[in-house]
Amino acid sequence: MPSAVIVGGSFAGLAGALALSGIGYRVLVLERAPKPPQWSIAEAVSWWERPTVPQGLHSHTLTSLGVRVLRERAPQVLNAARVAGAPTLDLTDALPAGATDTAREPGDAELVALGCRRSSLELMLHRAVGELPGVTVRHDTTVSGIELDRSARRVRAVVTGDGTRIPADIVVDATGRRALSRTWLRDAGLPVAADRTSPSGLTGYTRFYQLKTSTLPGPINRGNAVGDIFGHYAGVLHPGDNDTFSIALATLPGDRALHGLRSRAGFTAAARATPGLAPWLENSTGAPISPVRVITGPPNTLRGTASTRQAPVAGLFPVGDAACITNPLFGRGMSLALEHAFRLADLLDGQPDVDIAQREAVARMTQQLFLPWYEQSAASDRLRIAHWRAAVDGTPAPAPVRSQDGPPGFDEIAAAARSDGTVWRGLTRVLMSLSTPAEVLGDEKFVARVRQAGPPADARPEGPGRDELVRAVMSAEGALV
Repeated sequence: MPSAVIVGGSFAGLAGALALSGIGYRVLVLERAPKPPQWSIAEAVSWWERPTVPQGLHSHTLTSLGVRVLRERAPQVLNAARVAGAPTLDLTDALPAGATDTAREPGDAELVALGCRRSSLELMLHRAVGELPGVTVRHDTTVSGIELDRSARRVRAVVTGDGTRIPADIVVDATGRRALSRTWLRDAGLPVAADRTSPSGLTGYTRFYQLKTSTLPGPINRGNAVGDIFGHYAGVLHPGDNDTFSIALATLPGDRALHGLRSRAGFTAAARATPGLAPWLENSTGAPISPVRVITGPPNTLRGTASTRQAPVAGLFPVGDAACITNPLFGRGMSLALEHAFRLADLLDGQPDVDIAQREAVARMTQQLFLPWYEQSAASDRLRIAHWRAAVDGTPAPAPVRSQDGPPGFDEIAAAARSDGTVWRGLTRVLMSLSTPAEVLGDEKFVARVRQAGPPADARPEGPGRDELVRAVMSAEGALV
């Protein structure tokens, strides 16, 4: 039985353990954090401290890609989520009223998302992995490096912080944004390929709430969320498990005029001013169950160590955020980690010899999976940052670029999706990570529908203007919420 050591026991590492166990690997997961609480999901999430996973306490969603992976590869986890009160959200409920082609289509069965907090879903995954034969999760353990063979072309073992050597056929770097395999390779004297990076331009503010009513207080206009990305900020609400929901607000980093979003009063004022969110914040509807938490988004990053540009070391594989990070506004991180883990397992199962050819095949697969999403996120963020910066500085917003010869821009597609159900489905498949932008824009019929779309079937609600939002936040600071 081949052996794998997975360094990092958060979401991507646990997904890797689940996938590798399924193809006959003996798996040891090494996690630096303490063991999570063993109480019920609802109780454990409330008390689970996550200093090693700061993003775990912020708003998350599982897109249609992630739901599909769980349904096909780990139905026990999906069933546990449903038992724990995580709703399956039918995205077609958000088809615009009055749009064309709104009748049910075969592909609509894939257009679902899972309303579940990150910590809740990770606990379910942790418990599912803990029940697998041949899988061990060891907590309170750090890894200081790797041991290579004499040629420095194949991994042989990991070395823990206390100097213990643990042999392994393969080593999986699931250390998230730290991507420690870069350090391990440098320490071994090997060159490390440069990362591709592009700013995400994001500071996020999140607060969680308990829903006190048996019915939703308003429509979920984005299918899996309420709210939108507006001209100078974002405000989005995600339904969660156990009748919870989260609200995430996002601004440019360093936006001092909206620094008051850190306070409960300022956050609540901005949330109430955001279209669609106010009904969820009535006293009889939602009660806060967390403080306002703040995080600065990392840049979009495609790791050189995960790409075909890296001089390969057989048996060393970055997964999830250790391979690629995209702006969390798109909510793709968990879904891509699941997809990546199972694609890795499939490739190792079909190409079991741990050699350079296997490592190169994994690099090609990883690049094929992540590159479209990195490029889409980077391009989208550049445009959004320019618009938000113009709003903050009081300068004219960049003019939309439209060309009848090139592919339609996102603003064209989004406008057409409000009157054309076919365009809406294509856009939603991209947003839910089921189809890449190139796959959708490569469909000539889709592009023609975008060009031919009439006026939107319904008006898109506009968020508060910049000055209006700043006044609301500043005047609310110091008030009790």
